Amino acid sequence: MARVPKAALAAVVAVVLSVVLVPRPAQATPPNIPSYSTAVSRLNALTVAAESHQSSYNRDLFPHWITITGTCNTREQVLKRDGSNVVVDASCYPTSGSWYSPYDGLTRTTPSQIDIDHVVPLAEAWRSGAWAWSTAQRQTYANDLGGPELWAVTSTVNQSKGDKDPAAWKPPRAAFHCTYARAWIQVKWYYQLSVDSAEKSALSSMLSTC
Repeated sequence: MARVPKAALAAVVAVVLSVVLVPRPAQATPPNIPSYSTAVSRLNALTVAAESHQSSYNRDLFPHWITITGTCNTREQVLKRDGSNVVVDASCYPTSGSWYSPYDGLTRTTPSQIDIDHVVPLAEAWRSGAWAWSTAQRQTYANDLGGPELWAVTSTVNQSKGDKDPAAWKPPRAAFHCTYARAWIQVKWYYQLSVDSAEKSALSSMLSTC
């Protein structure tokens, strides 16, 4: 058997190590996700009440997507924030990039296959107290980039979720349950929205996976 020169072997090892050790670029996540302990405290501070006003809900009562900067609206801002190597055109529409959906663990490279999910759905917010808000308050909520309300996820998983709360739907990727619960609680706490008893119980169970 022919002997491999040491220099050549070293070059091969270096290439292999570079492939193994270079991490995949981190996916961005929404800001201000609370710690486990903070989430527990904030969950316990939420008002527990039955949902109401479902019959008067209309998605148009939450104006979105609004222009955020230049030609970019809220959806496009989230696509830029949460994607990897995103390139946009003059209209701010992504022409290339990839998006990892933490709800189901899938990656997509076509923006039309990505939805921007309101972690606490608009209808859920309405039933939990947003029915009493002004239109301006609901617009702020629907386009909130300052908290963990908006997530880039696959359209299929977003459609399966619909307007369900954690008592009726959880992300299929169980490893994300802790983060999902912490984000949900933060949104409800920040906007002073109520939780119903089944929802609170489900959130407590999800926090136990942290």
